[in-house]
Amino acid sequence: MRKLLFTLMMLVSLSLGMRAGNPPDEGMWLPMFVERLNYTDMQKMGLKLSPQEIYDINNASLKDAIVSLGGGFCTAEVVSPKGLLFTNHHCAYDAIQKHSSIEHDYLTDGFWARSLEEELPNEGLTASFLVKMDDVTKFVLEKVKPEMSESERSATISKVIEILKDEASENGRYEVAVRGFYNGNEYYRFVYEVYKDVRLVGAPPSAIGKFGGDTDNWMWPRHTGDFSILRIYSGPDGKPAEYSKENIPLKPKHFLKISVDGVEREDFAMIWGYPGSTDRYRTSHGIQATLSDINPAIIKVGGRILEIMKADMDKSDEVRIKYASNYAGLANFWKNKIGESRGLKRLNVYDKKKAIEDHFSNWVNADESRREIYGNVLQDLTDAYAQYAEMNYNKRLWNFQLSLFGSQMMQFPLQTQGIINILKSGQKGEELKASLAPFYAMGEEQFKNYHAPTEEKIFAAILEMYRQDIPADELPDIYNLIDKKYKGDVNLFARKVFETSVLTTPEKYNAFLAKPSIKVFEKDLAYKTTNSFYNAFMTQNMNAGPVNEKLRKAQRLFVDGLRKANPDKVYYPDANSTMRVTYGKVLDYYPADAVHYDYVTYMEGILEKEDPTNEEFIVPVKLKELLEKKDFGKWADKDGKLVVNFLSHNDITGGNSGSPVLNGKGDLIGIAFDGNWEAMSGDIAFEPELQRTISVDIRYVMFIIDKYAEAHNLLDEMVFVKTRY
Repeated sequence: MRKLLFTLMMLVSLSLGMRAGNPPDEGMWLPMFVERLNYTDMQKMGLKLSPQEIYDINNASLKDAIVSLGGGFCTAEVVSPKGLLFTNHHCAYDAIQKHSSIEHDYLTDGFWARSLEEELPNEGLTASFLVKMDDVTKFVLEKVKPEMSESERSATISKVIEILKDEASENGRYEVAVRGFYNGNEYYRFVYEVYKDVRLVGAPPSAIGKFGGDTDNWMWPRHTGDFSILRIYSGPDGKPAEYSKENIPLKPKHFLKISVDGVEREDFAMIWGYPGSTDRYRTSHGIQATLSDINPAIIKVGGRILEIMKADMDKSDEVRIKYASNYAGLANFWKNKIGESRGLKRLNVYDKKKAIEDHFSNWVNADESRREIYGNVLQDLTDAYAQYAEMNYNKRLWNFQLSLFGSQMMQFPLQTQGIINILKSGQKGEELKASLAPFYAMGEEQFKNYHAPTEEKIFAAILEMYRQDIPADELPDIYNLIDKKYKGDVNLFARKVFETSVLTTPEKYNAFLAKPSIKVFEKDLAYKTTNSFYNAFMTQNMNAGPVNEKLRKAQRLFVDGLRKANPDKVYYPDANSTMRVTYGKVLDYYPADAVHYDYVTYMEGILEKEDPTNEEFIVPVKLKELLEKKDFGKWADKDGKLVVNFLSHNDITGGNSGSPVLNGKGDLIGIAFDGNWEAMSGDIAFEPELQRTISVDIRYVMFIIDKYAEAHNLLDEMVFVKTRY
């Protein structure tokens, strides 16, 4: 489910547009270009490292301590010579949830491994190290011709990319990705070494790791210990290997030292990680679509699903544990879109984008040769978005995507429809049994975090919301059955689905696999519903094909022309889950008239927010005792106070969760975990006066490990430095 949400967040790919200037704190920069583009500015701000210490493909450098988790949903950093990783609590939340039960509720109580033997494996969780990156634009675009359609262009590019990936993989030793930048105007290749044995080592209770819950999410001031601890294991030969008891802790090329100096206002702060997706080149048309169609659909559908989940989670600890990860992921996405809409309106982003387009238009019209290449770009953008609106494209897209994410019974039939192909192949006996074996495992995974009464309510709610938002003549054909046989009553239909479908309980599902039937599966109401939605979605996509092509070409030419119109500017590429570095300073801010926010929060704020009647603001007894006694040990600041969180004006986004915040010497001072509410539109337009990264101070992390968990075995692995005082 977490990976599906990550996919959803990457799907918003509308046209883009960028401001006229980028201050040194704006931008997510490719490390291979830091020496040429950013190094002087970084030195002036406080960087003490050489370019080679930052990024080097032949020797150990900072890049070798930075990890992409699970292919890009979060970042982690190596903090010991034994492969120990720090990341966010919310990044490991899915793993913590999967290991939790009523008997061992690690979500509520936390988890601390006192030895290597107690560390918990996590199937499917990977840790990827970047080996190297290189510019392959020349090779990728070599056979591309201006007269090609976008489909022809994509097909030509795809063939070259496969060749480039294969030649760098060293016969499968490395995973290779070739990514487009600047809307397909440049291409870069990334070579990764991927470790497949990543174990859970430590996690504070949710009352620390998620303190403030949904109420404080995206808000400052924060008092959240959003961290967890993992460890990478390798085979005995030091190379990546599947989980095995014979595996050993990884010996990394580089690990980060822990700074206990703390932070002061205007300290240099550098963040490394794998930011997922930004849209800084989005045009005014994209802003309109976001405000009128995309975000309203997400907010409505997501909000209703969350309401149903929460009501049932509050009634049962079993349901709470089952849905904890799904709820947290959707709630984070949902609230982000509320804040994004607020920020786009409040910061007048539409008019700023329109001004960029006017400048682009003037540049194009000043030269006949430019008009030949770029003359239709803005009109094509206008036409494409008008056609999208006429087709209800974005409303239907996001209703469908949120339905898939929110309802397990909308997802599961899609995941299991491969059963039909197996049955149609004519397999029998042991051959059929072997082919169906993966579907048994799929069922175990499905029903582990599943509660039928909750799913039935969500299923019915989705059917009703879809009918409200989509014109009657464009609804999936399952509504014909609902109207004819169930008199339009989606609740009655949902009840029948859950009573009769072979996909709604583990008992019925396993019984079906034991005696599978094409006829039974194709007549199954859950399958028929999902299949109907999917077919309607695919029909829409096919109808939108020409519009998509027009938009892709217009986007690509717009970004290309924008860069050429401002040749003295250095434009950074949008985030796309590739390694980036961003730099800035520890800094306070003024969110509104007469309002000032300091750059740090202290432990006193935890006690001020405490509310034993509200699960989001419960303070664990032991933590409260430590705070009241001010038993902070060596983790206190120079005034004897314990800093919890701090702000910096680094440029980050989703995927940077868990990223290391480093000082000028490359030592770890914090772990990034959030942005601030006033700048939720930051993925589209960076606002330097308002945009802030919220990080957990590394000394608070150490305090929790030391004083709260008493996990001294972990502290013994790390290297600490103190130079300020």
